[in-house]
Amino acid sequence: MNFRRGFERDTPEINLIPMIDVLLVILIFLMVTTSYGKFSELQINLPQATGAGSSTPVSKPITVAVDASDHYAIDGKRATFKNLKEFAQALRQAAGKETDPVIVINADAKAAHQSVIAIMEAARQAGYGRITFTTRNADK
Repeated sequence: MNFRRGFERDTPEINLIPMIDVLLVILIFLMVTTSYGKFSELQINLPQATGAGSSTPVSKPITVAVDASDHYAIDGKRATFKNLKEFAQALRQAAGKETDPVIVINADAKAAHQSVIAIMEAARQAGYGRITFTTRNADK
C-alpha cells in the first residue's frame, strides 16, 4: 500500500566524476614519487687495491685496551690517569722514538662510547693521527 501518493522515491546515485578525479590525482602522485625513488639510492663503487707490499718499514703499533668498567691498558700495562694530558703523555712514552705510530684500540663491546673517544682525543693531543680498531668475527 502506498500511503504517500504523488511522492516518488529518489534512487541513490553514485557520482563517479569526483571519484575518478581523486584516483587520477593519486595515480599521478604515485608516478611522480616512484620516478624520483631511483635517485635517492646510493651508488657506491668501492676502490680496488692490489697486493703490492709497502716499502716503508712497519712500526710497532701501540695497543690501547679499555674494558667495560673503564680500565685502560697501554701495551698490556695498566694505565691510570687523571686527565687527557696525562693519558697523552703515557701514549708518548709508549711510542718512544716513533713520530707517528699506529694506535690500535681494543675496546670491550660493553665499554662506554666516551672511553673510546677519550683514547682518540688523547692520541690527537699526543700528535698521533693513525688510529685503528680491532674487531673479531661473529661466532656462527
